[in-house]
Amino acid sequence: MKLKPATLRTFTSLHSWMGLLAGLALFVAFYAGAITVFQQPLQQWATPHVATTGSMSDMQRLLDETLARHPEARTHLGMTFPGYMLEGPSAYWQDSHGTWQFTTLDNLAGSPERPGAGLPGLINKLHFSLGLPGNIGMYLMGIVSLLYGIALVSGVIIHLPRLLKDLFALRPGRNLKRFWQDAHNAIGVLSLPFHAMFAVTGAMLCLSVVLMLAIGPLAWQGKLLAASAPAMNTAPTVQASGIAAPRAPVSSWVAQAAAVARKQGLDGFTPQYLKLAHAGDAHATVEITGAAPHTLATGTLALDASSGAVIANQLPGHRDANHATLAWAYALHFGDYGNAAVQWLYFLLGLGGAFLFYSGNLLWIESRRRRRQGEQRRSAYVMARATVGVCIGVCVAISATAIAAQLLPRSGWNVDAGEHWICFVGWALCLLWACVRAPIQAARELLWLAAIVTTLVPAAHGFATGWWFWRSAAAGHTALAAIDLGALALALGFAALARATSRRAQTGEANSVWALPRAAT
Repeated sequence: MKLKPATLRTFTSLHSWMGLLAGLALFVAFYAGAITVFQQPLQQWATPHVATTGSMSDMQRLLDETLARHPEARTHLGMTFPGYMLEGPSAYWQDSHGTWQFTTLDNLAGSPERPGAGLPGLINKLHFSLGLPGNIGMYLMGIVSLLYGIALVSGVIIHLPRLLKDLFALRPGRNLKRFWQDAHNAIGVLSLPFHAMFAVTGAMLCLSVVLMLAIGPLAWQGKLLAASAPAMNTAPTVQASGIAAPRAPVSSWVAQAAAVARKQGLDGFTPQYLKLAHAGDAHATVEITGAAPHTLATGTLALDASSGAVIANQLPGHRDANHATLAWAYALHFGDYGNAAVQWLYFLLGLGGAFLFYSGNLLWIESRRRRRQGEQRRSAYVMARATVGVCIGVCVAISATAIAAQLLPRSGWNVDAGEHWICFVGWALCLLWACVRAPIQAARELLWLAAIVTTLVPAAHGFATGWWFWRSAAAGHTALAAIDLGALALALGFAALARATSRRAQTGEANSVWALPRAAT
């Protein structure tokens, strides 16, 4: 297949501009998303270690106490099972003002503060919405995902004629641009199926509400709210009868869900969370959501809260198209299936994707270099500073926040507020530093800073908890040890990039954005 030169130029320009518009946001999303894959181990890493794991009796006691102390929770209540995100169970509901309230066995009075460590949620917020407030960031990332898809399609069209020839051609040497181009193309092509999946599922998850609002008048004749409830929930929406009825114990709900799952060939069904509606009423319903081995996504079973009778079944193999699509989109996007090998694959794909967008920006800058002039285009300097400040800055900010998650509880400060301040102020300071320094100097200095701060992550964990990575590994806490060792591996990567950047400053082309200022040489 051979494209006409005009067609090739059109798709090359489209690929470049779509990549530039989405690249910085996608670097943040992929770097933070790589870490978010290990959200549950990260929650354990950032939470003071508990010797025992909660039991089903703890789940029952929390449910009884929450409903007795907080009548508002009887309308709609959610609970997470022990071991899903926290060692013990937790409950949550909305009060009369629409504010989410949370209870645990250690805080039965309730609080608007989400239990557990805030670090995983903050990193997920960076991944999902760049940390922007409200739904603004989520919608923005949905648009970015669409641009990402366009960049993928145009990139495939550009490289399709020489795909097999150049796929494994990594040509190191003095021509650094060619080497970065080879690496960019190889990573992009080899991970293309995953990137296509990330683009589609990212757009689905971020823009589903916008899409529903757009097609609502046509598809549901103005009855969107009525139609969305059965599409999103498993149990049918019913009104409370006003007739009191006894509530079956949590253990019987779990046993019934496991029994139904076994009949469908889903052995080992593990509950993750439940939703209880109209507690204590004759029309009370409960939804049990969980996962089973060798299934792609979670499934949900709706039961009568009194008798345990099955009301609706959305377990794998019995899901309707809407529930299956939503479950698959979430599972595929976050790697929420399989074993540790799948998680590490997603982690490496996330880091590879971050490199893809970082290298794409560098290639765009290099392709516009004035080879015969020392002074480069202003747009090249702006893009170089933005790339260094945003991309390397967010790496520094996340590592600094991880250190804060370990040290702030010992200081008595508000941990969640402190983490937010350290993350976003630190990120802003890195961006400011990139704006006032020459790009090559800022890149070198921020990379060394990222290496140092990331090295301190396992040190802070060991100092705060006593669980140094070798002790965690010896005690069988492999997930905790893996996070510490992963941080050290990232620190080595940042150090290697810093050394390569220093060499580029000394021996690279003089007529370049990445050259040292003449006064400094």
